[in-house]
Amino acid sequence: MSAAEHTARLESEAAGATQQPPDTYWRSLILFNSYRTAAALLLLLAAGYWGNTLQFGSRDMRLFLFGAAAYAAFALMVFVLLRSREHFTWQLAIQVGGDIVFVVLLMYASGGLSSGLGLLLLTSLAAAGLVSRGQLTLFFAAIATIAVLLEQTYEVLRFSESGAQYAQAGLLSIAYFAIAWLSHELARRSLASEQLAAQREIDLANMAQVNQLVIQDMEHGVIVVDGDGIVRQVNTAAERMIGGLRGGGVVALKDRAPTLHGRVENWLRDLQGSNTPDAFELGPRLRARLVPVAARRGAGAVIFLEDQARIQAEARQLKLAALGRLTANIAHEIRNPLGAISHAAELLQEESGVSTGAQRLTTIIRDNTRRLDRMINDVQTLNRGERAVRERFHLATYLNSFIEQFVATEKLDANVIELRQATDSHVMFDRDHLNQVLWNLCQNALRHSRRGPGSISLLAERSRRGNTVRLDIVDDGSGVPPESRSKLFEPFFTTSPGGTGLGLYLAREICEANGAVLEYVESNGGARFSVTCAEG
Repeated sequence: MSAAEHTARLESEAAGATQQPPDTYWRSLILFNSYRTAAALLLLLAAGYWGNTLQFGSRDMRLFLFGAAAYAAFALMVFVLLRSREHFTWQLAIQVGGDIVFVVLLMYASGGLSSGLGLLLLTSLAAAGLVSRGQLTLFFAAIATIAVLLEQTYEVLRFSESGAQYAQAGLLSIAYFAIAWLSHELARRSLASEQLAAQREIDLANMAQVNQLVIQDMEHGVIVVDGDGIVRQVNTAAERMIGGLRGGGVVALKDRAPTLHGRVENWLRDLQGSNTPDAFELGPRLRARLVPVAARRGAGAVIFLEDQARIQAEARQLKLAALGRLTANIAHEIRNPLGAISHAAELLQEESGVSTGAQRLTTIIRDNTRRLDRMINDVQTLNRGERAVRERFHLATYLNSFIEQFVATEKLDANVIELRQATDSHVMFDRDHLNQVLWNLCQNALRHSRRGPGSISLLAERSRRGNTVRLDIVDDGSGVPPESRSKLFEPFFTTSPGGTGLGLYLAREICEANGAVLEYVESNGGARFSVTCAEG
């Protein structure tokens, strides 16, 4: 329900337009009648036990007892009518009308205004105004005033009472209208407050929903915990990073992430913020940042989890975007003069009578122009991007064919590459792309290996990551230095004097285009690279 609809409903209820008031109206009417029943029984009890000492029934005790008993019976009968939950306004009018009739009757039986029973109508008018949210309140006050004045007039005419009592009747009537007006204003303010509360409730609900959607779509993980370490809110990214935070019932952070809980608990206890940092590393891939939910730290915290790998990838993409535009232009401008240099070097080699020194120099020119040409091709491939056309093929057959081609091209003994298979699976991959990735990885492995039997190993097995196959390329070299491992897949980073630094980067981009993952695996021996791809 919108705010306008809710407000319209409240206004129509206040104007008597609705046929079915809310349950709160009926509960208020039941409480009002409970007061009426208690007052009638109390008057009946007082007259029965202390009739001689009180002014109640001083003019006609029998009439007073009859009136009090009838008043109590009327109140009990009203309970029966209230069970129907129909015609709210009419039931309220009947109840207030009954109050006026019976209270005036009891006043007459007790000697008129001097009995003080007329004050009971003040409570009835006030309650009627609050219960009905201001409906007919002034009308009820007018009826009560007329009834009291008529009763006083009857006493003056019937019993020759002094006309001075009219002043008391007038003051009581003024009190009736004052109470009626006050209850009317209170009811009006209450209605306005209800409308404002309804609008605020809708605004808060909308804001909470918007906040929830924003938090859920955030790339950073968000966890909200209270002062006791209980998880109050968590988004999808945080669930993906840590897991188990959305279990049913109460979820304690210490049960799902003990390390994070320890840091958060120390941070919450450090109310001055002098001993604990607001941001800290949480393992090699995550960074946590804490923000208090209130001015006081102990009330709870909002934990932002940042995926360092994603941040590094974004920084790398920004770097590559700028670098790509520059290198593409440079590569285009270099290709033509490079071709001319290469062609001139070939012509020089074909000339007769060229000295050995000149032959060696032209060979150097030719080799370096080829290296530059290869670098230009890599740069253009980098800027062009790779589009995968994945197909399903038998991995073992493909690997055997690849090894034959590789050893033949590189002029190696057949036993230099060893193939070990723990699975007979099919994979989903672009065949040309996989060939490019493996060729690059095997060339790197060959460059750093001992070139003996089994120096390069290809290991194929089913992975633990669902329906995937893992292919490892391992060499028997000295491995990758620890300081270089974090930069392996950065573009233009190379440890080889003749390398372009784009091979591993392009290989990983190709794998991602095929829904696969290329990563470096820590090992005790030589370098080990792993390609994890979907099983076909």
